[in-house]
Parts: sequence; C-alpha cells; structure tokens
Amino acid sequence: MTKAAPVEKKQPEFGSDVVVDMMKAFDIEYAAFNPGATFRGIHDSIVNYGGNYKPEVIFCFHEEISVALAHGYAKAKGRPMVAIVHNIVGLQHASMAIFNAWIDRVPIIVLGGTGPMNTKRRRPRIDWIHTALVQGNQVRDYVKWDDQPYNLASVPESFIRGYRIATTEPMAPVYINYDADIQEDRVEEAIEIPDVSRFSPPAPMQGNPEAMQKAARLLVEAKSPLIVADLLGRNPKAVPALVELAELLAIPVIDKGNRFSFPNTHPLDVTGGARELLQKADVILGLDVLDLFGSMTTVSKSTRFSEYVTGPGVKIIHISMNDMLVRSWCGDYQVLQPVDVPISADSSVAVPELTRLCRQIIGNDGKKKAAIEARFSEVKQRHESTRAKWLTEARATADRKGISTAFLAHELGEVIKKEDWILVNGTSNGWARRLWDWSDPRQYLGVSGGAGVGYGMSAAIGAALAHMGSGKLCVDIQADGDLLMTSSSLWTAAKYKIPLLIVMHNNQSFYNSEEHGIEVAKLRNRAVENAGIGTHVDDPAVSFAKVAEGFGVRGEGPIQRTADLRPALERALKFVKEKRLPALVDVIAEPR
Repeated sequence: MTKAAPVEKKQPEFGSDVVVDMMKAFDIEYAAFNPGATFRGIHDSIVNYGGNYKPEVIFCFHEEISVALAHGYAKAKGRPMVAIVHNIVGLQHASMAIFNAWIDRVPIIVLGGTGPMNTKRRRPRIDWIHTALVQGNQVRDYVKWDDQPYNLASVPESFIRGYRIATTEPMAPVYINYDADIQEDRVEEAIEIPDVSRFSPPAPMQGNPEAMQKAARLLVEAKSPLIVADLLGRNPKAVPALVELAELLAIPVIDKGNRFSFPNTHPLDVTGGARELLQKADVILGLDVLDLFGSMTTVSKSTRFSEYVTGPGVKIIHISMNDMLVRSWCGDYQVLQPVDVPISADSSVAVPELTRLCRQIIGNDGKKKAAIEARFSEVKQRHESTRAKWLTEARATADRKGISTAFLAHELGEVIKKEDWILVNGTSNGWARRLWDWSDPRQYLGVSGGAGVGYGMSAAIGAALAHMGSGKLCVDIQADGDLLMTSSSLWTAAKYKIPLLIVMHNNQSFYNSEEHGIEVAKLRNRAVENAGIGTHVDDPAVSFAKVAEGFGVRGEGPIQRTADLRPALERALKFVKEKRLPALVDVIAEPR
C-alpha cells in the first residue's frame, strides 16, 4: 500500500475539517468506511484537506466490514482506529460488528453522519428518512458512550472525551454522530484544538490493599491452587507478570482464549486438560474472566443445565473490572458467581503486586518452597504428556482420505514455524493452540467476543493492516460460513495490498448449527442425518478460490487430499512473502 505524504498544516475551512484535525491530533492512521452521503463532508476533508494521510481511507463494501476491520486493528495495534458509517441504514449494518467489539471490550471510534437537524435544510424524502432523533439510540446499549455534538465548537471536546472513554479500562467502542450542517457549514470563528496529551486515560487501577493481602495469603497457603486467565492478555505486558506469579507458586494456568494470556509452551499451562485440576482445586484465582461460572462448570448440550466441576469448599479470588461496565440490555455479565475475594483492579498492575505480596509471605520458608517445587514437577509432567498426546493424535490422521481439523493445524504449523507469525483469526477448533508453540503474547489476538458470524475475515485484514511493513506473517484460519457473510472484504485486502495468508477451514457446513441439530435429534430420538438440511454448504459447493480471485486475491483449491495440503500452503506462503499480497488456500476439512 502506497502511503500518502504528510500535508502542510492548514486552517480548517469547513466543520468536517475540524473533525479531521481531531483524528490527526490523536494520530489516527486509518478510517475505514463504505462511502455514504451523510458523511460526505468528512470524506472530502480526509482526502482533500487532510491529504488522505493519518487518517488514510480504507474503502470497504459494507459497514460491518469497516467496523470489524477496525476491531482487528485495535486488537493488533493496541490503540483505536476509526470506522465511519452512514446514518440509520449504515449504522444498522454496522450494529453487529459494534456489538462484537462491545462484547470483546475493544476500543473503536465509530463516527457517523446524519441529515440536517435543521428541518428547513433537509432535502425532500432522503434527508428525512436518514435523520434520527437521536441516532445514538440505535447502539446505545452496546457502546460505552455516544454523542452528537450540538455545534462545531463542541466537536473537539466531544472527540477527546470519546477517545478517552474508549481507551479507559474496561475499554469498549464509542459512537459520535455529526449533523450534516456541522460538517458542511464554513468555519466562522477559530476552533481551538487542545493539547490532547493532557486528556490521557487515567492510570490503571490497583486493587484494595487488604483484599490483595487476603488473596496473596490464600494462594500461598493453598495446597492445589489454580489460575484461570481470560482477557488479561489484552495488555501484553501482563502476560510475563502472570508467568512470574505462576512460577513463584507453581500454579497451573488455564487460558480461556479470549486473548493470549499464557504461553502454551510453559510447563504450567494446563489449558485443554484441566478437569481434574478444577475438581481438586482449593483456591482459584480468576483474572479478567468474562464468564467465571462457565469456567468452573460443565453444561449439557441437550438439557442446557450446568453443574459445578469444582468442589464445594473451593475459595475463589477474582481480579477484574467487569463490574465497571454493565448494561441491562444484553446478559454479557453472565451468571452472578459467588466470590470470596472480589477485587476491582486492572490486572496488569494487580498481578505484579500480588506476586510481590506472595513472595513476601513465603520469605525463607523451606517447607513451602519444597511443596511448590513438588507441585511444579507434577504439573510439568501433566503438561508434557498432554501435548505429546495431542501431537500423536494429529499425526495419526495423516493417513485419512480426508483432511482432519487437527491435521490442517499441524501442517500449517509446520509450514510457518520458522516465520515471525501472528495468528490473527481462527484456531482450527483449538488445534493451533494445542500443536503450535505460542510463546509471545502478540502471536494470537483471541476469539471474537460477540461470536457474531462475519467477523473473522474483516478483523484479520484489520490486524494485518496494523502490521503492514513489520515483517510479521499474519495468518487467518478462516471459517467458511463466516467468510460467506462478508466475502467482499477480500477486495479491501487486495485493494490495499495487505499481506495475509488465508487458510480456509472449509467444512462445507454451518457446523455449529449442525452440531445443535444432531444433539436435538438424539434427544428426541429422531434422524441425526437430517441435521445437515439447512446447514450444509453444498450442491452447489462454494469455490472459495474463485471467489478470492474474483476480488483480486490469489486463490488455490479446493485442497482435499492430505498429500496436497502442505505443498499448497507452501506455495501460498511463498506468494505472500515475495509479493507482499494476500493469498487464500481453500482446504476441505472435516468438522472435527
């Protein structure tokens, strides 16, 4: 992608120029949008007044793509990107992606336009049906804050407040809407752009000292402690801090996967095989766990009832800021789980302090240190045997006629293992984490919090955009049904020459729904083979290679034989590295 050159600072002539000045003040790199008339003023100001440089336009074919692209960018870059959406209808299109970002606690600055609030200036019909009172109502239940500045003088404070709110923990998207008059009227008096460095988010919040002391003592005295980590990895610096705490007390760690919170190469990682540890745990430390109840229970797919895996006497500590961001519209706050030591704090500062307190309590107690060493050896052995078992299972499927999900992850891991890779989307049903070496917290961005189909491809492109020119290889293990929702996102990847290795996990089904159909049929003693009706993507099958080529992305496949998989992946990798362009390999893989 060719970067535009910085332009000389100008005096704003129109209101939308001030909006662009605010984006420049915060060093916003990109603004993704599907062009719409209600923000035509901002569009013009970006490309003409702003010189299409910070922000630079990223042209998308759908508002859901624009917001999801900004979602992936923010997770990869650690700072917000702007998405701009048309009023009413555009915001409705964008609402699914905004909800995903809300559930995922990701900061995005969503901007919008509206027809003139002054009814005398509205064009007949179109301006009336595209003007809401007020537009923020449409997404207010799943943004952290929304605003519609009254006049041009209010624009700087509104944007600054929105940016600050979005980037203050717990982070989440915000929405700011601009009247057509504010955008398009001339600037009549000077608008001051403040020094935005003086409006930074507050310093991260530390836990209550007494609660932290209590938590430390419980962990040190525990015979079978366990850590469950979830959104902790949103701050990469928190990961080595968690490693230090886990090593100090030899505490096994379950990484829930919403972010990269703990290395799978570490001997204390027990993700994927911890039922026995949950059963015997006497103290559980939850770190930014979105669903604490779900982390300690098992649910029946047929009856929907949950039951605890943990023992009744387990003590629970939870460090999070979940209670700081709750809406009643959606039940994303989950079951109200009893907690013995609840601590509201930013885990990035609370975990190092907890480690310090634990080290202080242990002191020179030789008996405690011996018990810790013994526990470490036991967990390490469990970790190594589990990983060896997974590798054996994956390799055992190499002789199958069809490509298994495990073998897809295995072969892709072998092809990219010498690269500086980042898995920006997908895990091949968890096999990528089981088989690959995840050692750096930036190697995996986590799942989509809202589980909305259509997120993956667009978010992967946004993450790859964030890493343009870094030399890192961005990899997307792309679900077929997910891409069918937003397939035109491939054009954006081609248009802006975004290097991205896209590996289709094509099971030719909306398989999650098919699984539920199978469960219901079993429960009702009905034909399970009919679960494929209305879920299978076949007859005709989609040629994703041709779809990709139609949008300007190199495509290959479908790959159906195990012997053909690695050579196809190697060809695609070579293309991405040498051409610095996106490439897609369509792999027909078994659902499991």
